[in-house]
Amino acid sequence: MSSETHAIFFDALGTLVELEPPWVHLRAALADGVTDDRLEAAVRAEMRYYRAHSDEGRDADSLADLRRRCAAVLSRELGQEVDVDTLMEAIRFRPYPDAAPALDDLRRRGVKLICVSNWDCSLPQVLERCSLGDALDGVVSSAAAGARKPDPEIFAGALALARCAPREALHVGDTAEEDVEGARAAGIRALLLVREPAADRDGITDRPESIASLREIEEHLQP
Repeated sequence: MSSETHAIFFDALGTLVELEPPWVHLRAALADGVTDDRLEAAVRAEMRYYRAHSDEGRDADSLADLRRRCAAVLSRELGQEVDVDTLMEAIRFRPYPDAAPALDDLRRRGVKLICVSNWDCSLPQVLERCSLGDALDGVVSSAAAGARKPDPEIFAGALALARCAPREALHVGDTAEEDVEGARAAGIRALLLVREPAADRDGITDRPESIASLREIEEHLQP
């Protein structure tokens, strides 16, 4: 039996915000001799390391340590020293054009809006810098929750913030395994955000409901 939608949960990266290519911003800070291909490969190696360890940035001290390790990975891959400040200056996020309008429309419906994402403890500040913080009723990062999607446990904190049952919530994200499978494991209906028609939708046993823009969420709310 369907229930009225009281809360909507959102993934962050790839859903609400996108990462500007860090290698573009790093270029001016590096010595000559590093090719574009090597620079991008080095940054992607650092990104993979961060993604695997993001949950370890639970507070200011552990986050600082994580960032030092990320800078060390980048430095090793490049063969030259890159300090933490230089790395962090190159990591810039921006909101997708449809994010703020969609959140505003949904807020007028009276539903709770909460970001649930695999991220370190700085996620609230990232969303604030992207001018999305005031549009959300809460933020749950994997570092704070002690669990990362697709582990359904990360959604427990979001459900508590929203004060609703799983059947009354909807999760929106851009990955089949983490967002759709994770939400379903928590008993929450999910929408897969596919911004590009050619995006890979494999890796899930049955095709989920999908949208091409956050502005389409309203069409999928339970009455």
